[in-house]
Parts: sequence; C-alpha cells; structure tokens
Amino acid sequence: MHAPGSDDAAETTWHPTQPPTQTPAQQAAAQPEHVRPRRGPGVSVDDTRPFGAHLRMSWWKPLVVILVPPLVMVVLQFLLYQLVAVLEGSDDPLAPTFTPLKLLAVNVSIGTSGLVAVLLVVWLARAPWRSLMSNPRALDRRRLGGYLLGAAVLVAAGIGVVALVAPEAPGWTSFGVTGTTVVFLLIVLVSTPVQSAGEELMFRATALPAAASWVRGSTRAALVVGLVVSSLAFAAVHGSTDPWLFGYYTFIAVSTGLMAVVSGGIEAPVAFHVANNVLFSVVNTVMTGGDGFTIDRANDTGDASLLILAAVNVAMIVLVWLRERRVRAVR
Repeated sequence: MHAPGSDDAAETTWHPTQPPTQTPAQQAAAQPEHVRPRRGPGVSVDDTRPFGAHLRMSWWKPLVVILVPPLVMVVLQFLLYQLVAVLEGSDDPLAPTFTPLKLLAVNVSIGTSGLVAVLLVVWLARAPWRSLMSNPRALDRRRLGGYLLGAAVLVAAGIGVVALVAPEAPGWTSFGVTGTTVVFLLIVLVSTPVQSAGEELMFRATALPAAASWVRGSTRAALVVGLVVSSLAFAAVHGSTDPWLFGYYTFIAVSTGLMAVVSGGIEAPVAFHVANNVLFSVVNTVMTGGDGFTIDRANDTGDASLLILAAVNVAMIVLVWLRERRVRAVR
C-alpha cells in the first residue's frame, strides 16, 4: 500500500471508490449524494481522508471513546458473572474455568460495549454511525461475505499448521463431545460473532479514528497514531502479562486496523475476527475432553507458535490489499 506524502496525494491515492487519476472534486461529484464529502464548520467527518483518519474531534473526546467502552465491558462482565453464579449455584463467580453461561456473559458484555463505543462517537462527534462502519463508500455485505470466506480458509490453515508442528501450545488435551460440549458449540456459533464484531466496533471503528483525530495535518501520521493507540488499547484489554501474547494481540490489532484502512471499512477486520474467534473457539471446545476450558494469559503461556498465527494475519492483509486493488482497477 502506497502512503501519500501530501494532503492532495492523500485525497487522490487513498480514495476507495474512484481511480487515483481523478481530482477530489471529480471524485466528490461522482459519488452518490449520501457519501459526498462533507466540509465546513461543525462537520466531523472528512471524506477526503482515508477511513481511520476521517473523524474530527476535540482533543478530549478520543480519551472518552478509548477508555469508557472497556470500562463498561469490565463492569457489565462482572455483573453478568454474578448473575451466572446465581443461576449455576456457584460460590466463585470469577473462577477461571468457562461454563456455557459464562462464555455467553463475556460475549454479550463485549458486544454491548461495542455498541456503546459507536453511540459515544455519534454523540460526542455528531458523526453518522454509518461513517464508522465504512467511509466514504457504503457498507458492503458482499465484501463482508467474501472476506469471511477467505478468512475462514486462512484461519483453518493456520490451526492445521499449529496442530501439526506445536499441538501442545494451545493447551489441547483430547477430543471429546458431551452434552456440555454441544451447548458450548451452540453458544460459540450464536454469540462469538457478536463478541468479535463488538471488539471491532470498539477498536477499529471508533478508537482508531478517534485517536487519529489528534493529528490534523499529515494523513500518514494520523493513521500511525490511530493504529498505535488503538492496538495497544486492544492488547491491554486482553489482560495478558505474557510478552508473546501481548505482542500477538498488538499485532492482531495492527493487522485488522490495516485491513480497515486499506478497504475503507470494517468488513474485512470483522470477517477476520469472526472467523478467527469462532474457529478457534470450536476447536478449543472439542479438544478439552468434553469439559469446560480456561483461557490462561499469564506469564509463560505464549510461545513462538504464535508466529504461525501472525503469518495468517499477514496473509489476510495481502488478500484484502489484492482484492481492493482489483476493485479500484475495474472502476
């Protein structure tokens, strides 16, 4: 991906729906009315800048957008854990072993927090919610479906390689399917896409452009700031003290952020996140001998096998870049 060196170049090169030979004015005239560039006092969306650097906000508002949704997630998850403990008759609501209801509680809390993040930006920046999903083009379901298929193939290949070269790394024990396993799988298939989309709404749809708004000049610098801040926030929220895992979560966040910037929307990162989390959750569920599973992110729980999964992220970025280049070429 070629990064422009000037504002004029940024307006031309990065525009996701028109050939780069057109001027911004020609691009604006060719757009449908609902996606034409918005300019002037009070306008919080700059359609001449790439997705991820397209919001304008007062300096303090990004802090609210970055900090409040994760706090909502933690509080809501804690409250739902208490409810689950009552329903299950458990005397330890915060026990590390997942049950089906605890997994549902986690996924619901994250999905809800993603919606809170979107509502915060809509309220604070007065930005249309659609501009947080894709901009300046419209949200594209065909993109989402195509990227979901491609991501599923790549993630499945990555899981296969891990199973071959480092089967002990994920903590798998033995294959087993019980009644509990079936309930787990149903909850994974229904609620994990909500959880994955919620994280993308929190970090790629809102935190990334909010942090980037701190830089009003260079588009490239704005994107760097947005990617760094949102990626570190994403890694911190996952709560790992292991260097390998923290680095991997940061790398995932940078990768999905680049997918959003290259494609001009969150279809690609959502598709990748959904495929990754659903497939890994399914495998983890059936490879625990039919029991509940735990997620251990303490020290010494990560290792070099994560480089295999990092390569899957890189492959997805390449897939997105090739697909978007082809789309621009035919237009």
